[in-house]
Amino acid sequence: MPLSDDANIYLIGPRASGKTTLGRQLAQSLGRPFVDLDARFVETRGETIAELVAREGWDAFRQAEADILADVAAQQGLVAATGGGVVLMPQNRALLSRGVVLYLQAHPDRLAERLMADLNPEQRPNLTELGLKEEIVATLAEREPLYFSLAHACLPERPIEELLDYTLRALKMF
Repeated sequence: MPLSDDANIYLIGPRASGKTTLGRQLAQSLGRPFVDLDARFVETRGETIAELVAREGWDAFRQAEADILADVAAQQGLVAATGGGVVLMPQNRALLSRGVVLYLQAHPDRLAERLMADLNPEQRPNLTELGLKEEIVATLAEREPLYFSLAHACLPERPIEELLDYTLRALKMF
């Protein structure tokens, strides 16, 4: 059965796993609209994630993220790059499961390299008081079971061209 034109495709995974990069290319290849939930947050709220977290805490951000996901999930036929923690709230997992969910896997060392190369504390504030590598390992330990539980397909770490080809082949199963 081919992938429905109405089905949303959600990219999940940790920060710096490549969700936005792959999402843009995947949307272009499939002729679908693309949305990045973190960018949508900034557009709709007029502030950065770090600003909201500093003022009101992570719980306030998670609720705002849930509201944005609900708005996006009400649309059809798009590719959406999610924030790494979107899977933490049960209502988000329920919304994601209505679409095709692709988990972008990446080794903690590679995630740390990417985050160090593109420090963006306004968009990617620290999640804990731990050092970067320790935070990545701890966050993955908490979230990876949720990523796996939602994923229709797991996408291994690859150069973007190979990853896009792998993803397009994986989507032919739907």
